[in-house]
This record gives sequence, structure tokens and C-alpha cells, in this order.
Amino acid sequence: MVVSLSKVEQSAPALVSLYKTAGASVETYGLSGQTVVVYLVVDYSYSMKSYYKDGSVQALADRVLGLSAHLGDDGTVPVVFFSSDVNTLTEIALGDHEGRIDRIVAGLGSMGGTNYHRAMDAVIRHYRESGSTAPALVLFHTDGEPNSKSEAERLLYEAAKLPIFWQFIGLGDQNSGQFRFLKKLDQLADPQKRPIDNAGFFAVGRNARRMSDAKLYDLMLSEFPTWLAAARAQGIVSTGPDGQAIVRPESALRDSSAPAPERRGFWARLLDR
Repeated sequence: MVVSLSKVEQSAPALVSLYKTAGASVETYGLSGQTVVVYLVVDYSYSMKSYYKDGSVQALADRVLGLSAHLGDDGTVPVVFFSSDVNTLTEIALGDHEGRIDRIVAGLGSMGGTNYHRAMDAVIRHYRESGSTAPALVLFHTDGEPNSKSEAERLLYEAAKLPIFWQFIGLGDQNSGQFRFLKKLDQLADPQKRPIDNAGFFAVGRNARRMSDAKLYDLMLSEFPTWLAAARAQGIVSTGPDGQAIVRPESALRDSSAPAPERRGFWARLLDR
């Protein structure tokens, strides 16, 4: 089930337009009726300061909520904020989206470096423990390269056998050198290590709010259906009797040796129950 238009009108009237635009993209890419776990990952490194200050991160979060409402049924998106480590694991929800990013950031303290693999591990840990049977779409926002490229690459290779698609979204110029590594992740070609293409990349420019909602949603979804079909063909994701893509139990994510980060909100309720 999806979140209904009437529920969005009642709980988040400011997102109605986004909800309708996202719905058009979901239909275009053949995802209507498909349950997908949508994650939001946001870079909290020092170089991201201006994107928080000008409202770009909040605008992106609102757009992710508009999309998630068509792919899930609770109007809530789990969120990872990361820098040198994971800063917090929390949530955004339709009924509490206004100013949510500023409220979260107010409690995070100093901005740090950029370690993709910390956030990736947090998503993997959460998905494994959630017990979800739906494929996952991770919308991963960052403005630059990670400090530890080898660890990020290793995790992406490992996750290629898992029901997770990583859509990296660059805040900045598509042709900037700051995204060389993300372009590499998008194009990794090693059938032994990555039997399925599990990542995409695009950039939204220096002012993400200038990109139209329709274009952003199309970019967010353009590679996911191809991955989903390949994941089904590889047996990573199978199809249930109702036509839904479901994850085989044996495809559950393996345990991570990294220490568990602090859990708040949705994460705490889910993982501690």
C-alpha cells in the first residue's frame, strides 16, 4: 500500500505537489504498487555547511518524503547523518517534516570529515535487523569524496549481493573533480566482485532547489528498475505471489564487526523491540 493523497493532504499539505510529481515518476518507471524501503543518507561534513544553511538539505529531505510515500505505507523515512563517523540515526516523517533538518542538526555538534563506509554500514545493519522483505533504495547525498575510498569500495562490492541499491547524489557541479570517486563507484566493472550494478550517480548542481522536482525524481528512479530486474534475475530479489519483489531469507545481510552507532527515534523502536 502507498500513503494516500488524503493522508498527505492532512498530515503534510506542503508536500502535496511533491507527492503528485513523485507519483508520476513512480508510474513512468513501472514501480506503481511496488513496496521499496527508502533510506535517506546525508553528509554532515564541514564542506556541507552552506547546503544546510540555505535550506538545500531540507528541500531534498522533503522530496525524498514525497517519493517514499508512494513506495511505503507509513510516511516515515529512516535517515543517517554521517561525517567522520555516524552522527545520528533518526527519521523524518510526513507529519513532522517542516524544519526537521534544522532540529536534527541542532543536536549534532561539530561537523567532521567524510567517511561513506560508516553510513553504508549503518544502512546495512538497519536493513538486516529490520526484517524487511522489500528491496531498498538508498538516496545518498554528499558534496565530495570520502576519506577512506577503499572501505567505501569494499562495502559496495559486498552489497552487490544484497537487496540494496545505492543512488549517490552529488551536491555540486556534475563535471567537478570532487565527484571522480562517485563516478568510479557508478562504473565499477568486476563481475567477480560485483555481479550486479548496484549503484548510480548524478549531481544536482550547487543549488539543488533549482532542479525541477520532476527531473530530480526521474534521476532518483532512472537506474533502480534496471537494478531490480537484474537482482531478480540473479536471485537476490524474488517475486512473491502478489507480484511484489521480495528478498530471499538467505540474502539477508551479514553481521558487521563495526560497533553499533547510537539509535534514535524510528531506529531505536525498530531495533530494540
